[in-house]
Amino acid sequence: MASRPPPRFVVRPHRERRYRGFWLGLAWLGSVVLTGALVAWLTSHDAPASVDHRQQRALNAQIEQLKQQLANLESAARVNEVATRSLRNTLTQRETELSSLRADLGFYSRLVGGEGQRTGLQVQGVRLRPIAGSHGWDIGLSLSQNTRRGSDISGAVTVSVEGLRGDKVTRLDWAALGDADQKAGIPFKFQYFQQLRGTLVLPADFRPTRLRLHIQPEGQPAIVRSVAWSDALSGNINTVLGDNDAQP
Repeated sequence: MASRPPPRFVVRPHRERRYRGFWLGLAWLGSVVLTGALVAWLTSHDAPASVDHRQQRALNAQIEQLKQQLANLESAARVNEVATRSLRNTLTQRETELSSLRADLGFYSRLVGGEGQRTGLQVQGVRLRPIAGSHGWDIGLSLSQNTRRGSDISGAVTVSVEGLRGDKVTRLDWAALGDADQKAGIPFKFQYFQQLRGTLVLPADFRPTRLRLHIQPEGQPAIVRSVAWSDALSGNINTVLGDNDAQP
């Protein structure tokens, strides 16, 4: 028997095409829902990280700003410190100059007999300077008298030092301190004024507190003058104890 050719048209029920469209739509809707859920999940996990990153940037900016402010304050403090130190040094220099000028004024006033004063022999200044690498001290003395006296004056100066040796108050006389070549004291002879130089050597365990000057002019009463060791170091002898200056 001869075979039958296939039919040119196939009749499919309308219900099968409708179900196919339904399933396709359902799959598309499912993919949309799945995509939305995935985007929401990713967004929910990325949001805190993004917020933390913004907060970190803000904190870093504040830290940098505070660092800059601190650097500015430190710089200003250094400038103020340098300016204050410079001002203190300037004031110290001015005070030293003023003290020197006052001493010079007093010296020349007494030298020329200002305001009709007639003064005898006086201790004008005392200055101590340490001798490096030893227990020795250079001592400088300035003596003066009124120019109205018009005659030379001569004599010798001896120095003693009061202080502590151990726990005891001790006084070292010129014989134990002075130069062997000046056993009788530091000699002087002048008409108006003179600067004297001498050397003192202190024991290593001795702590000096006061100088005591004994000035003996020929034919006149002695002058005894006490000066604090610290004042002699600075050259300031405004604080004087036990003066007994010779009178004209």
